[in-house]
Amino acid sequence: MTSDSPTTPAESAPEQPASSYSGSPFHHSRYDGIRDAVRNNERRALREGPLDRLGRVATIGMVVTMGILGGLGGASFAVWQLTDEGFVQSGTRSPQTVTVNQTDSVTMISGVAAQAMASVVTLEVRGNAQEGSGSGVIISEEGHIVTNAHVVTVGGQEAEPTIRVSTTDGRLWPAEIIGSDALSDVAVVKIDTGFPLTPMPIGDSDQLNVGDQTIAIGAPLGLSNTVTNGIVSALNRSITVGSADTPGEEDGPNLFDFDLPFGQAANYGAVSLPVIQTDASINPGNSGGALLNDQGELIGINVAIASNQVGSQGAGSIGLGFSIPSNYALRIANELIETGDASHGLLGATVTDSAFDPDATVSGAEIDSVTPGGAADEAGMRAGDIVTEFNGLPITNRIDLTAQVRTLPGGSETTLTFVRGTQSFTVKVELDELG
Repeated sequence: MTSDSPTTPAESAPEQPASSYSGSPFHHSRYDGIRDAVRNNERRALREGPLDRLGRVATIGMVVTMGILGGLGGASFAVWQLTDEGFVQSGTRSPQTVTVNQTDSVTMISGVAAQAMASVVTLEVRGNAQEGSGSGVIISEEGHIVTNAHVVTVGGQEAEPTIRVSTTDGRLWPAEIIGSDALSDVAVVKIDTGFPLTPMPIGDSDQLNVGDQTIAIGAPLGLSNTVTNGIVSALNRSITVGSADTPGEEDGPNLFDFDLPFGQAANYGAVSLPVIQTDASINPGNSGGALLNDQGELIGINVAIASNQVGSQGAGSIGLGFSIPSNYALRIANELIETGDASHGLLGATVTDSAFDPDATVSGAEIDSVTPGGAADEAGMRAGDIVTEFNGLPITNRIDLTAQVRTLPGGSETTLTFVRGTQSFTVKVELDELG
């Protein structure tokens, strides 16, 4: 990220004035640093064996009980000091705080949730005919919030909705849409609070491993500040989701549901998205919410779920949730803030799955036709070529290729590997600009 990115805090950020709102859990007098909690956890980890630590449990929020993770070493930095005057208040069951009843046995998940709560919001969206809710993540002190495009448009059904944002201290703020991009399903809204907000720390989604811990925070079914956890189940996954703004190269069915509340659907067409797959519970209303790593850093924006229901009605978590990688989401968000528009690459070819070609010998995205003078044509590609790798990532079908091309801005230079007959070729491609 560049130093002037809205996601990067200023070096000499002004201090937030003392809140006049007595219920705010973020007033400076309500919490202190993390040093004591870190030291206490480290001392306890040395005293106790792994079996002792495995026996611990902690209650979070509305009596959500989670098992202790083995080690406290690297992740313990994220744990706030859990005193009665701390950010996490013992015995408090407020939707604006993270409840910890046993402060001497706090988990990594508790600490990450406590650290992140100040940067998580809930959006209520109301239009002429439709209304809905979703989640969002604060990415700048000035009040920029990243969420999903389908949240701010209620699945593409409202062009000029009224949006109100609920911050974790319980206050409501009117919000304006800064920009919305259907191809990435990313939108940015802004609230004006009159004082600096706490932006979410940003992680590097390109550095994730399958099996890494994940924590999801959002407002499923309107239940604000709900915390769930899981792991990264798969990386470089590609899915198609519904969109009211479908570009010409996109095709195929809407295979996955946006996690819109109360069965709202968005089946206008399909766009391809690269996603992180997680088994952290994601449900209707989690759209636009944060997917975090065990350091409390944003690694994804929750966007969709797989469902065993027919249509979106009654859809809920079955352990197959999907998030837009933070590197992609924040690139789009920054472009929306700076210019109001987002850039996407264009290969200049129509593609199909090679699995549909009885003569194909490898899996990939088979070129059906190329646009004269387009990026694929300039790279020497032609109909019948099967793309097996793009920008260092494996391509198994047309959805993979389309999703990965869209992640890069127009004008990007990348590499592409394709099979023609019995030979494999790797070429450099300068992508065109979509739209």
